[in-house]
Amino acid sequence: MGKRTYFISDAHLGVAEEEVESLKESLLLSFLDLVQGEGANLYILGDLFDFYFEPFGVVPREYQRVVARLGELTRSGAEVHYVVGNHDYWLGDFWKKEVGVSVYRQPVEVLIEDRRLFLAHGDGLGELDIGYEVLKHILRNRVNIRLYTLLGPELGFGLGRVMSRASRRRSDREQNPKVGHLWSFAKRKFAEGFDGVLCGHIHTPTLLREGEKTFLLLGDWMDNFSYGRLEDSSLYLEYFRKG
Repeated sequence: MGKRTYFISDAHLGVAEEEVESLKESLLLSFLDLVQGEGANLYILGDLFDFYFEPFGVVPREYQRVVARLGELTRSGAEVHYVVGNHDYWLGDFWKKEVGVSVYRQPVEVLIEDRRLFLAHGDGLGELDIGYEVLKHILRNRVNIRLYTLLGPELGFGLGRVMSRASRRRSDREQNPKVGHLWSFAKRKFAEGFDGVLCGHIHTPTLLREGEKTFLLLGDWMDNFSYGRLEDSSLYLEYFRKG
């Protein structure tokens, strides 16, 4: 029997008022305790933070406990992998050097327990959204990133959070149709030989199977506190409740 592997996405830490954020953080830290206690590995499929911009060179105060806990997890021997999302694309070397987390800027293919899995945040998959693709190119352009750095941490993080909230509200209005788009995308990946497709971005926890193939939409860590688990070559959608 191999190690269990867990998958989470879309905590959007920092987006809500203090009381809500405190609950989210408490549940997330307890979940990370579970991962470590089981000697499991973890994949984060984007948008752990509502806005993160590493070029500023600081970790915002409200993120520090979770970042520190992830560091403890990797030092315990767990593998932690982070596929960036549309809200936290700007992660950099700090995560590998200081936290021990492997960061991926594109969807990844992994082989776990003989299961070939396609892992992605989920934005831009399943449909052509020209407006979004143009915006993504602008926001991820190296020159524009350098220019944004000139704003400094206080102004830059504040503006980033405003833009992130606007982006999330737009995504929330488009949730249901996009589940169908992602399911169609997953079936195309099944035809290419993948055993599972896992992603986040759309905050609707969903598990669909086609024979022995599995599509798992992780949901979120805001309202559903849902996550994925791979054990004995099977994928499961579960919900976390402290205690």
